[in-house]
Amino acid sequence: MPGENLTRDEARARAKLLAVERYEVALDLRSAVGEHTGSGPRTFRSTTTIRFRCAEPGAATFADLLAPSVTSVRLNGRELDPAAVFDGSRIALEGLAAENELVVDAQCAYSRTGEGLHRFVDPEDGEVYLYTQYEPADARRVFANFEQPDLKGPFTFSVTAPEGWTVLSNGTVDRVEPSGAGDGAATSHFVPTRPISTYITAVLAGPYHHESDLYRRTLPDGSELEIPLGALCRKGLAKHFDAGDIFTVTKQGLDFFHDHFDYPYPFGKYDQAFVPEYNLGAMENPGCVTFREEFIFRGKVTQASYENRANVILHEMAHMWFGDLVTMEWWDDLWLKESFADFMGAFALVGATRFTDGWITFANRRKAWAYRADQLPSTHPVTADIRDLEDAKLNFDGITYAKGASVLKQLVAYVGQDAFLEGARRYFKRHAYGNTRLSDLLSVLGETSGRDMATWSRAWLETAGVNALTPQATYDAEGHITELAVEQEAAESHPTLRPHRVAVGLYRKEAPAGERPGALVRYARAEVDVDGPRTVVPELTGASRPDLILVNDDDLTYCKIRFDERSLETLRQHLGELTDPLARALSWSALWNLTRDALLPARDYLELVRRFAGGESDIGVLQMVQAWALSALHHYSAPDAREAAGAQLADVALSELRLAEPGSGHQLAWARFFAQVAVAESELRMLSGLLDGTARIDGLDVDQELRWTFLAALAASGQADEALIGAELARDDTASGKRHQVRCLAARPSAAVKAEAWDAVVESDRLSNALVEATISGFDQPGQRDLLAPYAPRYFEVIERIWQERSIEIGMAIVRGLFPAAQGDARALEAADAWLDGHPDSAPALRRLVLEARDDLARALRGQQCDERAAA
Repeated sequence: MPGENLTRDEARARAKLLAVERYEVALDLRSAVGEHTGSGPRTFRSTTTIRFRCAEPGAATFADLLAPSVTSVRLNGRELDPAAVFDGSRIALEGLAAENELVVDAQCAYSRTGEGLHRFVDPEDGEVYLYTQYEPADARRVFANFEQPDLKGPFTFSVTAPEGWTVLSNGTVDRVEPSGAGDGAATSHFVPTRPISTYITAVLAGPYHHESDLYRRTLPDGSELEIPLGALCRKGLAKHFDAGDIFTVTKQGLDFFHDHFDYPYPFGKYDQAFVPEYNLGAMENPGCVTFREEFIFRGKVTQASYENRANVILHEMAHMWFGDLVTMEWWDDLWLKESFADFMGAFALVGATRFTDGWITFANRRKAWAYRADQLPSTHPVTADIRDLEDAKLNFDGITYAKGASVLKQLVAYVGQDAFLEGARRYFKRHAYGNTRLSDLLSVLGETSGRDMATWSRAWLETAGVNALTPQATYDAEGHITELAVEQEAAESHPTLRPHRVAVGLYRKEAPAGERPGALVRYARAEVDVDGPRTVVPELTGASRPDLILVNDDDLTYCKIRFDERSLETLRQHLGELTDPLARALSWSALWNLTRDALLPARDYLELVRRFAGGESDIGVLQMVQAWALSALHHYSAPDAREAAGAQLADVALSELRLAEPGSGHQLAWARFFAQVAVAESELRMLSGLLDGTARIDGLDVDQELRWTFLAALAASGQADEALIGAELARDDTASGKRHQVRCLAARPSAAVKAEAWDAVVESDRLSNALVEATISGFDQPGQRDLLAPYAPRYFEVIERIWQERSIEIGMAIVRGLFPAAQGDARALEAADAWLDGHPDSAPALRRLVLEARDDLARALRGQQCDERAAA
């Protein structure tokens, strides 16, 4: 990986020197099918012509290319010796003219790691599927280019592939011609794109199932806008493909963004392809968006899954403007696209679709990601210091996405929605097809709002860390508030106290008209600007004593919520009686943050789950609470308390499963949770019975996906052997089934199984990215600490080699996934510290990954100590 890096300084120097006029890229993908007889990687021919200007004739620079071999390089008509100018990642270019033409003919490699041009063979029918994934810098694995976001250019693609395949790119097809070789191949020629960055170009080819629709809109000038819509997946998934719902959300999103952005969708058609073995959730390639195919649901899922898919569709659509039309200059300002897309995805979800409770999900799920990331040693400002491409790869994190979106949500309240959207409209028109920095956005927002954006930016975008807000109240003899203040704290490592616009809600137990008896309802609310360590809320003086004070009611700012003693006790006894679903979601999130901060024992959090999770009406909140419960059980509970705590959770899960409405999403969520906590013989027999049909729960459809969930639990507990897992694969002999089978095989509690899984991931590169992920998931079982303990020292022995030898995507998966957290004791922490102390010069990105995993483990150990003290 080190030889593939590109620094910010190199990119800036090249951007000052060059201006791209256009790219012409010809790919010959006929080699994707048939036997591969060579000894090296399977390759395809890539021929690229780049026309570009140079500000300093006579200067030297380089083009980017990652390829096994280069056949020829021609610069301004001069043939260059490939062996002399190509070093495996760069092509040296010397003696540039004012106007230049570079032609590179190369043999590029198909990918098995989801980077570059990924090749997938469907085990169900043997069909080959291809797609590209480039962010941040993998277009150079497919064609020669200047791989940085601020060297945009128009692209003209031509792709030769087997006749009958669907072939897509960013633009529409201009014409299709026979290849002329008489081999049943055809060449698709695409119309030129508008100027775009290399990392959002795209090619997709294969026998995809393709459905189509059309979006129409009358524009303000009276003209008609038509956008052809496409939705694609593998043929094997066509029977599960609900393209109609995808088109519905797509049209709703296009309406919403046209209404608010006043800038017509700029890239012609809009295809959305759901592709196999995808590393990301999705990617915003203009005109050809790609998604992981897990968004096509093979079995029953909850409404939270449909909401999440809709949110991702809208997130990627927002990128057509924030990121594709206007692009950050360098990865420092990655937030200029990702934070905006994350915010706009939720904004459009609530404003345009059936998922009107989207802000509850945002408060509960997205912010949880941000809070964790913002307390890691690797936390960074929303506008980050990105030195090179390795830094950029790791910065697609909870800060750049969820914290940035949270900050933008607050910014909308700060400047006003109208001023914010008018700023966006000016931003698009002023910088269309160009590149921007933070100052460009702040400039238009300052114009439209009249606010001091520089001060706001310094507080929220240019500093790291999360503040904690705690209410403190005093009362008179009659129980009325004499003073209510909000106290603000910050960590010593990131001491900035920020200005917060917050709502403070007062809740008490009462039964007003229309509410159920004993409901915990809000009876007073005030908004206040919190600034500094202590802020008084005068509007609430004189209010009667509340049972619960909820700071950041309605989720207006980004902070950790704390409680006074009375409020915390109220939640312990009456959390389920909070009638407002957002207030309940905020309380669950705050209680989990207290657990992570070792301020609330894990046993107390699990008691709250046992008492109140069954009454949670919002399915997304319930599933998040269940995930936190698993983390509390396996990582934050005192070791000697885990068995009893797990048994209690299993009892509750089975009880709620039986009580849930038949066929409901809640029933499905409790079934999955029950499988994750089942360990007793009777519980495992129940899972076996649900699999073989001897046990039944009214309304629970044990479809194929749920069968694999149950089988994974049985495999991890030693109740499913290789033959039983193999029989299930025979029942579901698909790509999805293969991933499940690999996961189940690696989950079995056997030293030989663990050794085989370790070798498959660490000592071999034969597995695809999806199967690496599945193997690691099965290998790392929290209930198998003794089996995993021997791998802690081996992990620290191999990670530098892994980082040097593997692609960054696989390197990240292994370093994160195999960190010995499941061992869960101080020895693993000591080993991590020893490695960090002994390897100060290791790649910064590798050290960051280890530091983050080490911090999670240290936090868990502090939580265990808190739980132990509570039992004393």
